[in-house]
Amino acid sequence: MSAVASSDAPASAQTSARTILFAVLTLAAGIIVARALGVLPDWLHRMPRWMVPPIEQALDAAFAFAQNDLGLIHVTRGIAGILEYALDTAANLLYGKRRWPNFDAVPWSAITAGMTVLAWHLGGWRLALLAGGTLVWTAVMGQWTSAMETMSVLIVSAPLSVALGLAIGIAAWKWNRVDRALRPLLSVLQTLPFFTYLLPAVIFFKVGPTAGAVATLIFSLPPMILMTTVGLNKVSPGVVEAGEMSGCNRWQMLVHVYLPTARNEILVGVNQVIMLCLAMVVLAAFIGMPGLGADLLNMMAGFRLGWSLEIGITIVLLAITLDRLSKVWAQRLPTRFERGTPVWRRHAALLIGLAAVAAFWLVAQLVPYLQEVGYRQSLSQGRVLDASIKEFLALDGVRAVTGSIRRFVNVSVLIPFRDGLLWLPTSAFILLVAAWASWIGGLRSGLVAGLFFSLVALSGWWNEAVITLYMVLAAVLLASLIGLPLGIVAARSEKASARVLVACDTAQTFPSFVYILPAIMLFGVSDVSVVLSILIFTAVPLCRYTIEGLRRVPAETVESSDMSGATRWQKLVKVQLPLALPTLAIGFNQAIMFAFFMVIIAAFIGTQGLGQELQRTLSGAQLGRNLVLGFCVSLMALSFSTAILAWSNRRARALGLA
Repeated sequence: MSAVASSDAPASAQTSARTILFAVLTLAAGIIVARALGVLPDWLHRMPRWMVPPIEQALDAAFAFAQNDLGLIHVTRGIAGILEYALDTAANLLYGKRRWPNFDAVPWSAITAGMTVLAWHLGGWRLALLAGGTLVWTAVMGQWTSAMETMSVLIVSAPLSVALGLAIGIAAWKWNRVDRALRPLLSVLQTLPFFTYLLPAVIFFKVGPTAGAVATLIFSLPPMILMTTVGLNKVSPGVVEAGEMSGCNRWQMLVHVYLPTARNEILVGVNQVIMLCLAMVVLAAFIGMPGLGADLLNMMAGFRLGWSLEIGITIVLLAITLDRLSKVWAQRLPTRFERGTPVWRRHAALLIGLAAVAAFWLVAQLVPYLQEVGYRQSLSQGRVLDASIKEFLALDGVRAVTGSIRRFVNVSVLIPFRDGLLWLPTSAFILLVAAWASWIGGLRSGLVAGLFFSLVALSGWWNEAVITLYMVLAAVLLASLIGLPLGIVAARSEKASARVLVACDTAQTFPSFVYILPAIMLFGVSDVSVVLSILIFTAVPLCRYTIEGLRRVPAETVESSDMSGATRWQKLVKVQLPLALPTLAIGFNQAIMFAFFMVIIAAFIGTQGLGQELQRTLSGAQLGRNLVLGFCVSLMALSFSTAILAWSNRRARALGLA
């Protein structure tokens, strides 16, 4: 009897879940019908203002109390002073800010020579050509000072983020309580929009590079913490036993056993920190951070597309260079030398690099062009490019094509989709989201989604949240029409897969601002531009994970389908795609996370939604509203992420893949 009861338990649980799901859908349908008939009470359609709790005011009061009454502002300003000293030192070295400590900047040619030697040492002549070419381009295009303003913040914030993330990651690995407390916090931090990082940094720290460095540090912490924890947890028991048998104490075990064994994962975290730091330093232009991001923001605001294109190329080249350097460093194994090897041979690359820097430094004293490239000496063609792009976009054929696409997408797709979502009553919307999450990820995911969307409704920003969500869903759905077919076609051959994956890796290093450029060039300031920029950004993970999922299908399974006489289409639809679905789900999850991130950045174009409201809080220093809006974005993103990942894990277990 007990065996029968246990076997019937899963079936009864599934029946109960289906009953609950059917009841939720029936209730949502009833509310929608009542709305269509005009008999739905107003409080079920939209939450009245008097029901919205004063969360923003409470947060403002709490931060004012901490800032003024508890004296937190004095602590943060003291930290800001230390950071400012480090930033000024880095700025003087890189571009001569002429502030204390006051010394001459290193010539651009000397920095380029040193970086070229470093790249050659790490990855050979191709990486050296990339690094050297990137810095030469930056200098001769007259963008050296702006680029070094950006890099001066990165070289201060990235090491601090790595050190702090490593320490917190070790604590989370060592103590389960710390790990359990950090997991939900890291999930929220990874989904918060970047505007939510900027305003607290401005209020508690000094405006400009200091606030940018603090926001960048916090923004880039989560991957370093997670990768440190993952790496330390993966250390095999055999390695640990060997260390203990050799008589190592706790500190020696950590330094000489655990950390070296987890080196690869930790260095992957360092790579992600560097890329996130670069992305955030560029975005910190919204709070007065000088550098390439500020230049790009100003040029795009003035619709000077030629100048914007040149700056965008520089940002992309720097991102690719930093990505390649950090990845090669992560994959490089420590070099072992025999005893008695001369010191100069052990450190040959370092000595060559120092000699190259010194040589170019001396030559730059005689050749001013190698010291600094002035505006008139630069090779920038921004004005010519600007005129050419505007002439091209003004052509009748181009205007007719882009205008037709913009009108069709706006009138036939985006506006009906947006208006349909806004027409839905809030209560029905929440029930439908909860039902979808339950169907995808189970009852727990449905409860989480329902709770999170209810909190969004309680924030008082429901319409703006729905507009944000409509852009995300529209972009991801359209991106799937590009990313999925491209990934399926590329997965058919190893060469095509390798080439497309390299392109995806490269595209993922691009700072998000760059994706807005082609959208504005073609379609101006409109919802079509926003959706297009998000579409390009999100198509990358969809394509990548489609290739990865199809390539992970066991070869013997594919051979069995071939032997059974299945056609290519049957093999794809009935064998490969079903087995690749868990990996595809991860791609969709990442695409949705990217879309939420990008839709906030696209607020620069002038869109409606949470991003636009978040941008307005920066000028008004409305910290409470900023946090409420940021958490609305985070709650919606986490609702989708929880359901999709739960489905992916369940599907993987059902297929025996996990």
